[in-house]
Amino acid sequence: MIEVIVFIAASLMVIGGALGVVLRSNPVHAALSLVLTLFGVAVHFVSMEAHFLAAVQVIVYAGAIVVLFLFVIMLLGVDKVEDLRTEPMMRQRYLGPLVGVGVLGLVGTAVIVARGRTIVQSVEGLDTVGHDANVKQLARSLFSDYVFAFELTSVLLVIAVVGTVLLARRPNKGLQAAREKAGVNA
Repeated sequence: MIEVIVFIAASLMVIGGALGVVLRSNPVHAALSLVLTLFGVAVHFVSMEAHFLAAVQVIVYAGAIVVLFLFVIMLLGVDKVEDLRTEPMMRQRYLGPLVGVGVLGLVGTAVIVARGRTIVQSVEGLDTVGHDANVKQLARSLFSDYVFAFELTSVLLVIAVVGTVLLARRPNKGLQAAREKAGVNA
């Protein structure tokens, strides 16, 4: 009975947080709703006895990524009102649906090609190596075989944040002229 109560509570956390992300107009409140969603997923992981995934969920996603989102949101300034009459990227409106259709086509093609090719391999000796063998194998793999990809991902995230800040703070002369023409103070 307790498992059902935990499942319902965690599911309500996930659904409530997801609705908060979508429905909140303030980006800071939306990011905090995302934290609620991520904590709900971590509770689900704990209930399935996947403690390592729950810890990663809280530390990496709820901790680092959402703090990064909040840092960028605060740095860019959420209190500024945008003028919706001036559109700085007109091509984006036409390019977005085209990219969406392309991604949908790629995913559909991948599903069709991969259908029927799933191979289940047995893992021998997994239950005889100890209770923390999966964590040791994951750590050994992550910090030896995939350390370059792991560090490259962190560098790419830092570059993305720096690029976002630079693009947001760089004065755009065409946009400034359009704002001055519309009579909007920047």
